[in-house]
Amino acid sequence: MNLQPWLQPLWDGLRARIDAQRFPHALLLTGPVGLGKRDLAQALVARLLCPSPGADGRACGSCRGCMLLGAGTHPDRVLVQLEARDDGKLRTEITIDQVRALGERFAARPGFGGWQVGLIDPADRMNTAAANALLKTLEEPAANTALILVADEPARLPATIRSRCQRIELRPPEAATARAWLVAQGADAASVEEALQLADGNPGAARSLLDAEAGRALDALVADLNDAARGRPLAAIAARWTEQDCEFLFAMLARLVLLSMRAHGPLSPSPRVAAIARLTAPADFRKLQAWWDHLNLARARLSTPLRKDLAIIELLDEWRAAVNADAA
Repeated sequence: MNLQPWLQPLWDGLRARIDAQRFPHALLLTGPVGLGKRDLAQALVARLLCPSPGADGRACGSCRGCMLLGAGTHPDRVLVQLEARDDGKLRTEITIDQVRALGERFAARPGFGGWQVGLIDPADRMNTAAANALLKTLEEPAANTALILVADEPARLPATIRSRCQRIELRPPEAATARAWLVAQGADAASVEEALQLADGNPGAARSLLDAEAGRALDALVADLNDAARGRPLAAIAARWTEQDCEFLFAMLARLVLLSMRAHGPLSPSPRVAAIARLTAPADFRKLQAWWDHLNLARARLSTPLRKDLAIIELLDEWRAAVNADAA
């Protein structure tokens, strides 16, 4: 597995700690989706369980341990993840039974006589009982055990869990590194800058925005904002949005508007941001800021039973009022 270039310094430091037998008993990897924390976690698991790593410190990939790990049958790797229910759908929580099973495995002797490694992903989906059960493992670590937690939303983890882990938070790399990586992945250089703006510098997220389908969705979003400001029926727009990934739409909507409010600075805005900036240029930006705050509150409520179409209509109606503030 080739790690993204911005992960190399983290990898070098962590594998040096493995070599020196100073790897932390519990490691918490956090950061936005798209920065590669799961790739880093998998590389660490493989390295810990490989008895003959290569010169670069990576797992060799060909020994018995690496082969078993690749097949998902290594006796000293414990994977705790969202499991399927009887109806085939994934559970929304990691349960206490899963965490207890991890503790029992750690209490036994390792099958290969080396490290035992537990990977909990997503750790922020442990329910309260599961998190409490994990505390015993964290407070009484067995020798040669390593626990790696991966969390998109670490704030959801109890403070008692976070305080007992060494935390590594991944952050977006420098713009030049992100641009070079995206181009190396085959991205069109002319489109990379806009994607990075919309993804707040996150190259993994930017890569997903360079997909043709995502591009069409963004163009449609800009057109819908324009239509809403011009007085077109809001119910029809809301009906279209509810049939799509509302989390993606709301996130992109928030980012587009935020960038449009900054578009009068020294940086040239992207075409989509410029389209929104032209629409909002005469507006009262204090009202736009209030609307942006309301939008982010609505994003937080997407997982609730509230009707999405009514929330969208309300947002679009406030958008219309905000961008036409000076015309009133």
